[in-house]
Amino acid sequence: MRLLDLFSCAGGAGTGYHQAGFEVVGVDIDDQPRYPFEFHRADALEFLADHWHEFDVIHASPPCQSYSDLAKRNGNADAWPRLIEPVREALVTTNRHWILENVEGAPMIDPVMLCGTQFPGLRVIRHRLFETSFPLPALPHGKHPLVFTHDKRKNHYGKLDQDTSFVQVTGGGNCTIANARDALGGLDWMNKHELNECVPPAYTSYIGRHAMAALEDREIAA
Repeated sequence: MRLLDLFSCAGGAGTGYHQAGFEVVGVDIDDQPRYPFEFHRADALEFLADHWHEFDVIHASPPCQSYSDLAKRNGNADAWPRLIEPVREALVTTNRHWILENVEGAPMIDPVMLCGTQFPGLRVIRHRLFETSFPLPALPHGKHPLVFTHDKRKNHYGKLDQDTSFVQVTGGGNCTIANARDALGGLDWMNKHELNECVPPAYTSYIGRHAMAALEDREIAA
């Protein structure tokens, strides 16, 4: 089964789908020299229009900056493209199974939220929303743990070891790049900027298994 990874960045999401058994092809408007699978530099929607029929499942992670909390606080959300609606419309027209991913605050329809606390081995919280064309069960979401900090104003300063605790990766971050890579699932090929933006592979491995099941159900129904 082949999966098209649109707005691929450096391959966090694609790696999870590969772990779930898909042959993955990535597309991004910027060069991604460390992307670990077949890659095409192209406009995502243009590539989708030309090649959708070559794939069984399509994943899309359009830019999230316009929907982020930081943009809302800074009052500059309009400076970024808002692509959720046109991307969703393009995905629906393919008649393929699809996944649309973005941050909390994005205009998603009945999404499932995934968090790093739901996956053994991850050490980040990193909430992400996933809207899918197939059933995706939600996972139990418990209390967040304390996160390692260098901020002496925090009550738990000095009480956590960044090599074993949950860490903050985004923005300036508060951990070494080695710990950021480990906390997100062993992404040892990514630089700091790529780690800041990536979807942890554990999330898409989980989603990919359900996508595979949906494809099998479609084959049986046919």
